[in-house]
Amino acid sequence: MGGPSAEREVSLSSGRECAAALRQAGYEVVEVDAGPDLPSQLQSHAPDVVFNALHGRRGEDGCVQGLLEWLRIPYTHSGVLASALAMDKEASKAAFRAAGLPVAESRLASKAEAMATHLLPLPYVIKPNNEGSSVGVYIVAEGANAPPQLSDDMPETVMVESYLPGRELTTTVMGDRALTVTDIVTSGWYDYDAKYKTGGSHHVVPADIPAEIFEACLDYALRAHRALGCRGLSRTDFRWDEARGLDGLVLLETNTQPGMTPTSLAPEQAARTGISFPDLCRWLVEDASCDR
Repeated sequence: MGGPSAEREVSLSSGRECAAALRQAGYEVVEVDAGPDLPSQLQSHAPDVVFNALHGRRGEDGCVQGLLEWLRIPYTHSGVLASALAMDKEASKAAFRAAGLPVAESRLASKAEAMATHLLPLPYVIKPNNEGSSVGVYIVAEGANAPPQLSDDMPETVMVESYLPGRELTTTVMGDRALTVTDIVTSGWYDYDAKYKTGGSHHVVPADIPAEIFEACLDYALRAHRALGCRGLSRTDFRWDEARGLDGLVLLETNTQPGMTPTSLAPEQAARTGISFPDLCRWLVEDASCDR
C-alpha cells in the first residue's frame, strides 16, 4: 500500500480497508508502505501472499509485479504484462482495437507540441499516458483559443484524446464474470475529487439504462479484461452518448487495480451482486499466484 505514485493517498486508504477486511476474514495481515526497502521488507516478512493495494505507477504498471515474480511470492490482481499494457493508455487501446472494441480517437504528443497548437478538433482532452484516478487531466473546451499550459509535473509525453460527451458507466470483472454496470452521476466532470471524496459522486447500481447498453458494457468489459490478459479484479470505464444508442458507447480504459476505498466502485458492485467486502478480499487472496 502507499508507494511513491500520485495516487499514494488513495492507495493508503485502499490498503487500510483491505487489511481490516482480511483480518475480519481470519487472515494474519502485515501492512507495508512500499518504499525503496520493499524487497528487504518482503524477504523479512516472508508472506504467503502479497495483497497488492498499490495504485498508479510502480504498483500498477508491472514494476512491483516483476519484483514479486522474481521473489516467487504469490500476489493478487494482474501480472507483469497485463499491468504494463493497461497502464499504458495508447498500448491498451491498440489491444482493444485488435479485439474489436470501440475506443476514442487519440494520439501521443510531446508536452511542448500539446501546448503549442490544437492537435485534435475541439473539444478534446490532454492527460498523462500512464496515470490513473484522473490525475493530470485537462479538458480543452469548444471555443478555446489556445491549448492549456500544462503543469510542470506533467510527463514529457502526453495523450491527446477526443472528448466524449455522455454518461459515465463502469463495469467490474471478477475472474471470468462481469458483475454489473454502475452509472456515475456527478454535478460536473468525474475528476479526482468526485472519485474519492465523500459525496463527490452518486452511483446508480445497477445502472438504469437500456438492456442493450447494459449487456454491451458487460460484454465489452469482459473482452477488455481478456484482451489485456488481466487476472483477479479489473474495472472498465465507458462513456455513453444516449443520442447515438449503441454506437455512442465507447471504452475509455481498463483499471487493473480498482480502488478499494469506502466510495470505490468495484467493492460496491460486488456488494450489489451478493459479495461482501471481506469475501471479495478473501477471493482475491485465494486467487493469488505467481506467473500471472
